[in-house]
Amino acid sequence: MSRFLATFFFIGYLRPAPGTWGSLAALPFIWALHELGRLYLPWDLGGPILLSIGLVLAFICGLWATRDMTATMDDHDPSEIVIDEVVGQGIAILPVSLGAAGVGADVLALYPGWIVGFIAFRAFDIWKPWIIGKADRRGGAMGVMLDDVIAGVFAAIVVLLAAAASHAFILA
Repeated sequence: MSRFLATFFFIGYLRPAPGTWGSLAALPFIWALHELGRLYLPWDLGGPILLSIGLVLAFICGLWATRDMTATMDDHDPSEIVIDEVVGQGIAILPVSLGAAGVGADVLALYPGWIVGFIAFRAFDIWKPWIIGKADRRGGAMGVMLDDVIAGVFAAIVVLLAAAASHAFILA
């Protein structure tokens, strides 16, 4: 079970670039959580709320699965573990979910935000600047998960800045 979760349904075994495959596989998961929340929760922000709950649960499950899977490995962060990319990618797209819910738009209509979030997350996850790299060097399951959480937060900030710039340009 831990291998199934840590590799996000074995997506982590795809080559090349398993982290990119994991990030891509996260997108339908993110969309589904947003839509289920929008349809079945009684609040206007049901999509982002369910997405946030799903990301917290994925983080907790990912922490357990990563710890269990790497317990007998020398490599603390094997490339096939991609649940961390799923969580980070979800954080990067969370502003898109919030924006769509806030204006009552279809979340897929905000596709430029999806694209910016995907590219920004992958860039931060690969580059690992500053605190992201520090979290990665921490080691252990928490280090595996935490660097992608922080990369997701940085990417979410880029998404927000891109949205602000886009809206300023459109309104100008």
